[in-house]
Amino acid sequence: MANAKVLSKKKDEVQAYKEKFEKSKLVILADYRGINVSDVTKVRADLRKSNTEYKVAKNSILRFAAKEAKLDELESLLEGPTAVAFSYDDYVDPAKVIYNYAKTSDFYKIKGGVMDGKVISVAEIERLAKLPSKEMLLTQLATVLLANIRNFAVVIDQVRQQKEENA
Repeated sequence: MANAKVLSKKKDEVQAYKEKFEKSKLVILADYRGINVSDVTKVRADLRKSNTEYKVAKNSILRFAAKEAKLDELESLLEGPTAVAFSYDDYVDPAKVIYNYAKTSDFYKIKGGVMDGKVISVAEIERLAKLPSKEMLLTQLATVLLANIRNFAVVIDQVRQQKEENA
């Protein structure tokens, strides 16, 4: 029988993961079998840029945490080695990092995830990964807005020229 100290530590871990599930905008679960330390370090560093935490966790702890966070559907994904990415600010960048790494690895596989408290499939994570980044979308928006302003300025100038010709 496990002693009280060990049980208390495990309860604390479950509570910490429950809070991560609830606080995260996006959670991605992956099977990390067969990847080396340098690859894990690179994935962690890339994820850290988008305020994403990357953890390797025991399935039993994740199972209890998911159940407490009312994410019972995750249970079927918690087989084999599990790495979890918790993204607190962004949806697209963490999905891109993990998707791109999974594409280049024969072993690393996305299992599924959670977005805004709803369990999502591998296909949904792949769709997120294929979206343009936030920076790209902002650049495109700025280009469209500037084009409208530029067009407005041209129209105003044409009206001014027309008035000068008529005067």
